[in-house]
This record gives sequence, structure tokens and C-alpha cells, in this order.
Amino acid sequence: MRPVRIARAALLGMLVCVALSGQTTPRARDLGVPFDGTPGRWNAITDVFGVEVGHTTLISSEGELVVGKGPVRTGVTAIHPRGRRVSDPVFAGYYALNGNGEMTGTIWVEESGFMEGPFMITNTHSVGVVRDSVIAWQVEKNMMYQRFSLPVVAETFDGGLNDVNGFHVKREHAFDALEEAVTGPVPEGNVGGGTGMRCYQFKGGIGTSSRKLTDDEGGYTVGVLVQANFGRRDQLTIAGTPVGKELPCSDRYPCGNRPPPAREGSIIIAVATDAPLVAHQLKRLARRASLGVARTGSTSGNSSGDIFIAFSTGNPGAARADKTADLKMLLNDELNPVFEATVQATEEAIINAMVAAETMTGINGNTAVRLPHDELRKVLRKYSRLSE
Repeated sequence: MRPVRIARAALLGMLVCVALSGQTTPRARDLGVPFDGTPGRWNAITDVFGVEVGHTTLISSEGELVVGKGPVRTGVTAIHPRGRRVSDPVFAGYYALNGNGEMTGTIWVEESGFMEGPFMITNTHSVGVVRDSVIAWQVEKNMMYQRFSLPVVAETFDGGLNDVNGFHVKREHAFDALEEAVTGPVPEGNVGGGTGMRCYQFKGGIGTSSRKLTDDEGGYTVGVLVQANFGRRDQLTIAGTPVGKELPCSDRYPCGNRPPPAREGSIIIAVATDAPLVAHQLKRLARRASLGVARTGSTSGNSSGDIFIAFSTGNPGAARADKTADLKMLLNDELNPVFEATVQATEEAIINAMVAAETMTGINGNTAVRLPHDELRKVLRKYSRLSE
């Protein structure tokens, strides 16, 4: 594992940007959670060749909320489909399972069939600054595909733990996430855009997973990254077991100070694949992420922003071809293994986010407790679902 690097200042009282380049906490499989399918080398979205991920994590101060000062529990996450030094657009498609959220740039994705730059995730009130920062970064690095840019930036709301109205995410933080993106293991939990997020009323955040198809299925890779900030405790289902009902809201495992009924929250999902899919097929792929979310128990409530994007690193140079492009396209009849891999990787990415997350206290002493690992194993064993 690569070491943790402190990219700015010290913890608490000073702004901290933690740049992590390897996962150091247990993942769901390490705890014996059984999942279907075969993951890639890193079990991460970066198993899709070329994909790079970077985080900037902002944590400072504690105590009562003072708007503009903190406490700060937020950040930004960057995904480069072909790496941070390649501006070649990728075929893409998006889908909103429930639209109480934001993902900028999707009108052009829908119209053109391409995503023309990095994909970014942050908190709800920092979408604007991150969007503008991507354009500034593209201009500075000469990474503009054409004369204008319509970046794809998504969000979930971290106002339960973070001074969300303090606008603490700045241009330099977006730049850091873009520039520090790497392949290999992806840090999960309380990092990047997922720093202040909750999931099923436990601590949530960033999670990732991948699936490698067999040679008979084409040998393609599907990778998923989620920013998980959704769900009610009673809904939580892990590997088919009713974990949320077995670990209900209590003094030991509090659900937070939201009055009932708890809002469902939101989830952003990026699906990457090297299978040669075109735009309409990728929209179909993005829809399949919904089934992975459902496997963990969510019903995608009215106040949830569940928005997904899928892209393919196949067909390089298609957007830059001279008048016509010679494309490869996986036949629709061959899509089922890719669909299944997407569902499986989405489910595991969500649980990985929860397993990696640490208990966090934010504004006004609000606390999101981590999913207890030992108790999770007990529940899985009770239902004969623990993989020893």
C-alpha cells in the first residue's frame, strides 16, 4: 500500500487536503461479505485501462457551525476516463433514477453522445465552482476538445456534517484532484466528494468496485465508482441480509439527528468500461446501476438525487475522426454480461464505501457512525451469508 500524504497543513484548526493514493482500510470482501462476479486487479474503476481517480479532502475545525468558517467536512473527486493527459472524448450516456440532484453537462452528453472531459463529484453547493474550475484547468493545460467546454459535475448534499453554505471548495482544490489523479487502488470512505456523506444513516462516502468478464464474454472490464449519501437504516440490505433491521437506530448505533421520516439522500454513480459501446448502449448501462442500488435496499425516494453516467474507453479517436469514423460496437445480444457486471460492481461499490468510512463528527456535534464491522459479520453469519 502507498503511504498517506498530507497535501496541506495539519488536522483540525487548519485546512487539510489529504491526498491518498492507496486503500489502507478493510474492504467488504475482507470482512467476508460474499459478492457475485470476479473483480479486476484493484477491484476498482481504475481496472478499466486509462481511468484515473483523484481526491481532494477538506477537513478543518470542530464544534458549532459558523457559516464560512466551519466545521468543514467536504471535498472533490475527479475521474479522468483516459487519464489526465488525454483529451480524447469518450462515448457516454446518463440516467436519472430520481432527479432531486444535479449533474451538469448532461444535455450535451445526451445530444452529442460524448463526454468531453473529466467527470467530477463534490457537494451540492460547490458544483458551480468545480464546473468553472474544470474549464480553467482545461484552458491552462490545453486540454479543451473544442473552443467551449460543458463539464460534467455531480453532487450530493453533505450539510449534515459540513458547513455547506461556507463554500469551502475552491479552484485549487478541484485542480489538485484533477492533477493528483492516478490509476491503481482508489481510496474509499471519507475522502474527496464523499468526505461528509452518510449512507443508510451510517457514515458513507466514496466506494468503488470492478468486474472482469470471461474470455467467452469478451474479456471486458466494468468499473464503478459511487458517492453514496442515501438510504434509511431500515432499508439496508447487504448480501441479501436485512442488516439495517438487525442494526436499527439506537444509542449505540445512532441514525443522526434528522427527525423522522429520514430523507433518502442521494447517490452519484460513474460506470466505466472498455467494452466498445456507443452512446445509446451506455445509457442502457447507466440504467442498470439502478439495480445495483436496489440490491442494497434503496427504493429511490422522492427527495433522492440518484443520477448515473456510463462511459466507454473503446473507440479512441472517434470524436476526432475526419468526417467519418470507423466504429466497433458490441452487439446488443452480447450486452447481458456487461449489464450483470454493472449491477454487481455497483452493489459492491456501495458496501465498500460504507465499510471504508470512519465515524465522523461535524457541525454542531452531529455524528455519523461507521458501519460496525464485527456486528456486520455477526449478522452475515446469522443468515449463513458470511464468506469465511
